[in-house]
Amino acid sequence: MSSLRASRLRAAKATLPPSSVPDGTRRRILEVALQLFANEGFHGTSVRDVAKALDLQPSALYAHFPSKDHVLAELVRVGHEVHASGLRAALAGACDDPIDQICALVRAHTLVHACYPHLAVVVNEEIYALTADLAAPALAIRAQSMALLHGVLERGVAMGRFSVPDKAATAAALSAIGVRIPYWYEPTEALSLDALADVHVELSLRMLRAYRSPDGRRA
Repeated sequence: MSSLRASRLRAAKATLPPSSVPDGTRRRILEVALQLFANEGFHGTSVRDVAKALDLQPSALYAHFPSKDHVLAELVRVGHEVHASGLRAALAGACDDPIDQICALVRAHTLVHACYPHLAVVVNEEIYALTADLAAPALAIRAQSMALLHGVLERGVAMGRFSVPDKAATAAALSAIGVRIPYWYEPTEALSLDALADVHVELSLRMLRAYRSPDGRRA
């Protein structure tokens, strides 16, 4: 792990979205594990480390999760569901024009990664520590999210709203645009969350060759 990653993530407390997991011991376990997994990595964190941070005996954790792997699997699932819910809500609030829809998706994608950096890091990096069966629920959600993006992209290309050299490669590039946010971004007056989302929207539109005129109309 780079010192940059460690310093940025350690400087902030790991949190889960309010409605993602009910309050209680299970949520406390997940948030402490999230902090440790993001800072030290899944393999660099033991059940004893999580229990110590919670002032519990390691055996107490097993009343809520069968293993450390299941804790990670739940975090990864929650992260994917939070992301997917944000995308679905953004798409539902957009008009039928594929440019407006892609803008909404990119904005939602950016905000999730910026608002929950620990969760984004664990989801994107530590999922590979899971066995196929434990990763499967999260990967199924990821496939649904990618299907949303592909659907908007394909419709935009078919309507002549987007011009891309390859749809699969472009979809992969769009989905990757927010992944590095946890490693460098800190909200400032010069670059607020909304301003960051605006930048990513503009970069995405340039990638798609779908420019908007200064008055906000699609070009």
